[in-house]
Amino acid sequence: MKQNIGNHSLPNPSKLAFAVCSALALTQPIITSTAFANAAEQQKIETIEVTATKRSQNIQSTPVAVQALNGEALKEQNISNFDDFARYVPNITLGGRGPGQSDIFIRGMAIQPITVMLSGAQGTMPNVALYVDEQPVTAPGRNLDLYATDLERIEVLPGPQGTLFGASSQAGTIRYITNKPTSDFEAGFSSRLESTKHGEMSTSAEGFINIPLSDDLAFRAAMYSVNRGGYIDNVAGSFTTDPAINAASAIDLGPDATYESVSNQALVEDDFNDSFYQGGRFGLKYFINDSWSLLLQHTTQSLGADGVFDYDPEVGDLQVERYFPDSLEDDVDLTSLVLEGKIGDLDIVYAGAFLDREVEQSIDYTGYNNSGGYIAYYTCTYTNPNYVVNYNISPEFITENRECKDPTKGFQGKQDHTRLTQELRFSTDLSDRLSVTAGIYYDDVEIKTLDDYIYPAVVELGFAQNAPISTANSINPNTRNPGVAFFNDITRSEEQIAVFGEATYALTDKLSATLGLRWYDLETDYTGSSNFAAGIFQGSLDTDGGRDYDLSGGHSTEPLSESDVIPKFSLAYQATREILYYATYSEGFRPGGFNRGGGVASTNPDFPTVSVTYQTDEVTNYEFGWKSLLLDQSLRFNGNMYYIDWTNMQTSRFDPENVSILTFIENAADSKIMGLETDFEYIATDNLTIYGAFSFNDTELTATKAQVIELAPIGSTLPVTPKVQGNVRVRYDWEYNDMDMDWQLALQHAAKSYSSIVAAEREEQDSYQILNANIGVTKDAWRVKFYIDNITDERATLFINDQDDIKRISTNRPRTIGMSVNYTYY
Repeated sequence: MKQNIGNHSLPNPSKLAFAVCSALALTQPIITSTAFANAAEQQKIETIEVTATKRSQNIQSTPVAVQALNGEALKEQNISNFDDFARYVPNITLGGRGPGQSDIFIRGMAIQPITVMLSGAQGTMPNVALYVDEQPVTAPGRNLDLYATDLERIEVLPGPQGTLFGASSQAGTIRYITNKPTSDFEAGFSSRLESTKHGEMSTSAEGFINIPLSDDLAFRAAMYSVNRGGYIDNVAGSFTTDPAINAASAIDLGPDATYESVSNQALVEDDFNDSFYQGGRFGLKYFINDSWSLLLQHTTQSLGADGVFDYDPEVGDLQVERYFPDSLEDDVDLTSLVLEGKIGDLDIVYAGAFLDREVEQSIDYTGYNNSGGYIAYYTCTYTNPNYVVNYNISPEFITENRECKDPTKGFQGKQDHTRLTQELRFSTDLSDRLSVTAGIYYDDVEIKTLDDYIYPAVVELGFAQNAPISTANSINPNTRNPGVAFFNDITRSEEQIAVFGEATYALTDKLSATLGLRWYDLETDYTGSSNFAAGIFQGSLDTDGGRDYDLSGGHSTEPLSESDVIPKFSLAYQATREILYYATYSEGFRPGGFNRGGGVASTNPDFPTVSVTYQTDEVTNYEFGWKSLLLDQSLRFNGNMYYIDWTNMQTSRFDPENVSILTFIENAADSKIMGLETDFEYIATDNLTIYGAFSFNDTELTATKAQVIELAPIGSTLPVTPKVQGNVRVRYDWEYNDMDMDWQLALQHAAKSYSSIVAAEREEQDSYQILNANIGVTKDAWRVKFYIDNITDERATLFINDQDDIKRISTNRPRTIGMSVNYTYY
């Protein structure tokens, strides 16, 4: 909370002019808290401590790019989930479709995300690592969407962080830093009530308590229950299989074929995309002595959502037509143990954690009728009597003219994700001429995926139901329910061991050099099966109507092994006490993997067979940055410029007409990125503070290596990345009748971008601006705030996708008016 103790004189015109120019040139609040001194002193910006280098260090003295939002900034900007947060850091973009279903991109290193229906079975590991304190929680296609309660800060480390943070830190790392138990009693609660235009009411309640149980033991708990109202309508409609839309499926249909329609009347509902977050975090910290402490912490959360969070522009604004229930349940438990202390001048940290996450999701997949190359086989009767023998089709479904039955199609999936991580590291004194941070890291990940694709027509057609191919690693060996036309029963695993270190040597009093290295050895395995009801594709796959990923198409029982050394080198020059310059060379990596469709002959002989595996893509980053406190510490201005060379980019594609009936991944292209990112905070007067940040990314596809994926032309920009984006926030504080008052105005801007790197799916996404405002009153321990988010009711085009085979647009929440009440007792 800021307090104004100064006078109310008009701002200095030169300072105000400078502030306005800065606000127009830059954009967005990035972190550092500001405190007011007293009336006789010039107010100064207070900097904070961050752990971007895995040791506590002042953000202005850390020679790496790091941005952050502290707990106060998160509250002031109504940031509660990951979608909210990403829009306030200008070099982050999302390819997202709602809570718990987002891919994160930083510095323009983006490809279009794979559908969440395949995230477990075929999704690439992200190129941005997500951490909760010391624990990596990254997952393909489904980044952990924890509600932002009782957080100390969120740190964003743009650029490759491979030496300290390892796999998936190619484009950057995002860290949620939680508040830990302390030896002082404190407690608080907050609640919100919101009304959304075109939608339902939203409510939230959250609270925390910190209790010192004894002189050396403290307990902290934070709990929350949040309900977010929907704003997208599922409107009445009907769907009919149309071979004119999907010509590839019109095999032998003939001119006299008939087509059954289906209505979605039973699922029609206004504002059907409501969601909830419920959970808590519980920590127990034992202060062993003055040098050592032990922290045991458990986080649990249930996230639920109905409906979809992208709309169909062909149906109407904020409207869709859905024919199969859409729902999501995402339950997470994360338990961690951190032991830290000192032996002499050596800091020691052990961090171990176990993540257990279960996701169940139901999705309407009726749009697959518009693209699936074999839809007629799943949906229509037959005219060839040989189908009775060859495809287990009941004789009564051999008709003179083909009859296409119920076109409804849906997906029901379950994903169990477990992860055990352990890290032991030590750090020497940062003030020594030679300081070192080094450690050893172990990571064991397993993703068990059960995907059922439900086509009611196969029941009408009398298809026999199959059990999965018998493998040593089947998750569910039972025969699937009637109506399941295709299903995955797949286990993916990754096991990694790594040794890492960074050493910094002070060449002079002002110049220092850092060398970082990380050696890793990683094994990725892929077992289980993909299966077809009634053995529909006998002859092209296995005789059981599916694929055993230990035996078919070049797959074997041997895991994919990768081993390498990732380097980093940087120079830092402390020009003055207030100005730091640094230059960095760094690399990043992420795991390769197996293709479900690999090793099987291409559908079209003009296209080659999909490779059994794909490899890591390679990232080389060069950057120059600066950190500065100017104008007697009333202006903080940080930034950096960078050049990124990204080769062997992992790109996904589903092309059943030409290549494979299963989605696959290929090291398909090279690209380069030149960019600039800056952030600032300026105390213009005792009352007025301006925050801002800005990013510029010039991305270019420089080479296409794809053999089976038709990419956009060389020279095209990378997807989901505006060339320019940023924010600016203006805050004014004053006193009134012993109350602290404040108002804020915040503007977010993003230029146009493109939805995909794949030529057939590439669409331009319009630029947008979002304006938010709030006014707050604070008295003693109480604070009340009134706010309006998205004042102009802007319909931002965040992500255009056809992942359900019907074009839809992910957008922001419509205009929302709300009130929050906070109480904190110290």
